[in-house]
Amino acid sequence: MIRRTDKPEDSVDGQGVARRGFLKRAAVAAAVLALGAMAPGGAADALAATGKAEKISLKFGFIKLTDMVPLAIAYEKGYFEDEGLSVMLEAQANWKVLLDRVISGELDGAHMLAGQPIGATVGFGTKADVITAFSMDLNGNGITVSNAAWDALKKKLPMKDGRPVHPIDPKYLKAVVDDYKKQGKAFKMGMVFPVSTHNYELRYWLAAGGLNPGYYAPSKGDISGTLKADVLLSVTPPPQMPATMEAGTIDGYCVGEPWNQQAVFKGIGVPVATDYDVQVNNPEKVFGVTKAWSDANPNTHIRVVKALIRAGYWLDEQNNMNRPEAVKIISRPNYVGADEAVIANSMTGTFEYEKGDKRPAPDFNVFFRYHATYPYYSDAIWYLTQMRRWGQIPDTKPDSWYMEMAKKIYRPDIYAAAARELIAEGKLKASDFPDFAKETGFKGPQKGFIDGVVYDGRKPNEYLGKFKIGLKGSDKL
Repeated sequence: MIRRTDKPEDSVDGQGVARRGFLKRAAVAAAVLALGAMAPGGAADALAATGKAEKISLKFGFIKLTDMVPLAIAYEKGYFEDEGLSVMLEAQANWKVLLDRVISGELDGAHMLAGQPIGATVGFGTKADVITAFSMDLNGNGITVSNAAWDALKKKLPMKDGRPVHPIDPKYLKAVVDDYKKQGKAFKMGMVFPVSTHNYELRYWLAAGGLNPGYYAPSKGDISGTLKADVLLSVTPPPQMPATMEAGTIDGYCVGEPWNQQAVFKGIGVPVATDYDVQVNNPEKVFGVTKAWSDANPNTHIRVVKALIRAGYWLDEQNNMNRPEAVKIISRPNYVGADEAVIANSMTGTFEYEKGDKRPAPDFNVFFRYHATYPYYSDAIWYLTQMRRWGQIPDTKPDSWYMEMAKKIYRPDIYAAAARELIAEGKLKASDFPDFAKETGFKGPQKGFIDGVVYDGRKPNEYLGKFKIGLKGSDKL
């Protein structure tokens, strides 16, 4: 179990957190080698099941968001250490830098947007083979508008007991955007990255209200995502969202926590929807590595996934009883660096809209239940459909292509190997996981979308054909 101390060998530099000093990392390496050579018994049995880690000293990247917490817990609770790994966690400036550093090998792996391994593999932006064997969480995002936009929007909303009815139908924002247009003003919103869940959730929500969020046309050299747009979307790094909106550069944004609640605490904006309102239990972040790294370090990869699974379980066990401790941990400047009260608002099962309008949100952050950590092919295919819908995939693709891409990027085989070891070691139960003997990697048809459209991952083109706004079939820009 890790213990934070003030000893010189522990280092914090504002960007990274050293798991141990050099001498301690050397000791861990020696212990792994020694255990691997021992006769079966105790810890050696666990090591022997997978084999020795090919790489012991690892550096993982993350962005300062609440949902990086599985990495922090695996580190703080010694789960990486239990696998014989010495890990350093390092905050990254933005999602592009994070992805580039994983691809270059400067980072062994990272907390990633679920769309990043997919976008990289299909070649939107940086082209590289990036995979994931672990889904970090479900839900966790919100859509926030500025005070000025909220004042205009609130006048149009139905009310109950003096409070706006939630979830807020995006058709009311369309009326606000139409008013802006009449005044000759553009309505601008921020999202964190072109292949982020936030981009697709925001686009989904806007389109459900009759607003076109714009198209990408990479074959024409236009990757702005603003072609034919009613609302102009642009990229802003998560921690900068509140300040950018306060400055008037954008009228709203979609981002992960704690940056929606930060707007409420600072009195500069009002959340109008959570991603749970847009898509119930939507997949959010993943832990990503390059395929080359995984192929070179298969035992290490399994061990990392084992530690992360345990972290996800700890975060959700016994009705989230450990969340207050997790909030304290990630409030530190080397992790998320936001006030505990801001992080706790969502992490402990509530969400605040207008100041004082706090409502129950028990599944705002999900880290293990509902098989949240399992990398479902159908989740990958949903992202691919949204890339096609908004032009990031410029040409029509057969259903078989979607299946092929999903199986290339998402690796439930690695996840299952890690889970089976945890079961054998008595750390978790078989009932905590999907039935691997029967699991296909596809969820059943999914409801729970704000527009009522049902998603079936086995029929991506049929799904795309259901939308009034968006590319489908042979559509091209």
